Amino acid sequence: MSLLQPLVPIGGGAMKLVEQALQPGQLRSVFQPIFSSTSGEVLAHEALMRMQGPPVSPLAILDQARLCGRLGEVETLAARVAAATFDSKCNGLVFINLSSHAILQGEIRPHQVLGCLIDSGLDLGRFVVELTERDIVEDAAQLAEALAYLRARGVRLALDDFGNGHSNFELWHELAPEFVKIDRFLIDGIATGPARLAIVKALVEVGAALGTELIAEGIEREDDLALVRDLGIGFVQGYLLGRPSAELHHGPSAVIREMCTRVPVRPRPARVSGVRQISAAHLLVEAPVLMPRHTNEDVENVFRMNPALHALPIVDDDNRPLGLINRRDFSEALARPFARELSGRKSCRTWMHENPIVRELSDEISALADILLGEDQRYLADGFVITEGGRYRGLGTGQALVRRVTEMRIEAARYANPLTLLPGNIPITEHIGRLLDADNAFVVAYCDLNHFKPFNDQYGYFRGDQMIRLMADVHLHNLQPHLDFLGHVGGDDFVVVFQSGDWHERCLRIVSEFNAAAQHLFDAADVARGMLHGEDRSGRAATFPLTTLCIGVVHVPPGHFADPEEIASIAAAAKRRAKREKVGVFVLSSQEAQALAPAFGL
Repeated sequence: MSLLQPLVPIGGGAMKLVEQALQPGQLRSVFQPIFSSTSGEVLAHEALMRMQGPPVSPLAILDQARLCGRLGEVETLAARVAAATFDSKCNGLVFINLSSHAILQGEIRPHQVLGCLIDSGLDLGRFVVELTERDIVEDAAQLAEALAYLRARGVRLALDDFGNGHSNFELWHELAPEFVKIDRFLIDGIATGPARLAIVKALVEVGAALGTELIAEGIEREDDLALVRDLGIGFVQGYLLGRPSAELHHGPSAVIREMCTRVPVRPRPARVSGVRQISAAHLLVEAPVLMPRHTNEDVENVFRMNPALHALPIVDDDNRPLGLINRRDFSEALARPFARELSGRKSCRTWMHENPIVRELSDEISALADILLGEDQRYLADGFVITEGGRYRGLGTGQALVRRVTEMRIEAARYANPLTLLPGNIPITEHIGRLLDADNAFVVAYCDLNHFKPFNDQYGYFRGDQMIRLMADVHLHNLQPHLDFLGHVGGDDFVVVFQSGDWHERCLRIVSEFNAAAQHLFDAADVARGMLHGEDRSGRAATFPLTTLCIGVVHVPPGHFADPEEIASIAAAAKRRAKREKVGVFVLSSQEAQALAPAFGL
């Protein structure tokens, strides 16, 4: 349900607001269209309550009505006004908002609502009761029973704001609504939000299993609309398509019709592993602190009382960390002859490790991974200090950090390459599959480096990783993000799925820019010679040309292939042809591609 934000303050006369709303002629209706996501035709209009005079939030009116026990009166009157106002000459359904709370409390009586709808003269089958809920519905079965009176007369049911508030799967299952509206919280920004995408994909599967039509609310961007269409959500609503108005929308949506003529399958946002959302706060271990005035005897006592404590932080009077005392190092130092007698009463700073690693409570685990890269492995044993606003909060252990980072990398590797963070094999296959399902024409380019192994052997893996990241950057710079998809298969193998019409020019540009930029990764002497020294596959000394990029391309017309792996295999064959013929870009003809398919046993 779309609601205006308060534009005037609701002060001491708030209780009069409800009485004013119930006066004849005070409530009016505006209507927001709901469209088919595929054809752009109008499915329905949602009736929204407004009050005459200065703009007042409908939410404020409903809140006050609820407080004084008159919510049912206000919502029933709003339903009557909406039904009476709707132009019977306009096609489509009419969504009427009613709250579950008022129905369960008996404030809204189904037979009264039915009377309002009958008085409009419209066929009852054109009305949809859109259930709104701001409280937990404790008895979904009772609510279903109360609504059965309306549904028996042909009135349909919609569940509002699913994914936010108190809409839940129990309600969906018990009420079996014809429509479920996915809340704008999940839809607005879905084209760039992998977490939202994952949730909505799951809702699409539930909707299909339960035979429920889904409506995506909050459509305000074309990218979001395109992705929602691609997911198979049948109906859409939002300011991009039509704002609430007293005038009904009679024609199809121009935005959707125009999008239908383009029909690209847009790349989906890369999946983000849930482990990536872990912050330093999730690794925090509560640990007591000491100050410089405490002695080594105090340290020994604290360690004795806390046998699981791996380190002990030392802080100043302002609770800011000064250092860490490692338990094992401290115990070994104290075990030396006469150490306890000579140093027991000295300041605890005696065996304190200064300059500990300090991280803020909100730092994400990806920002903590650099701890593992440090040359001083003492930090792994000491762990790190966690602060909030610079002041001590607790400790983090190196063991817990290693475990979490490992989990993150294992999870991420299933969907993204750890080096470039580009989509890996699973998302590449999924994207090609979506294009095949849409029966769209597209181009697959398999990108690989010539003579990369000699480069890696001569300069080492660190510079080799630099070259692979350069390869990723050059590709990303030359692609259209809303049309073209870049994936990293592994090593120096990349795949681009083009929907851009000028894909050939882009491939040539990628090769040219990479080859020029890669020169800076070689030593000047090798660039001057134009070759590298290394070993061939038999281990014999040999010379090799400088590393360059080659791309093998296959055009995929509609209806010619049925399997993503078939296309990947043919694109890999095109890449091998590019290498063999020593060209930057090799385009496999359609006839050659068709001839290759049986050779792969596909």
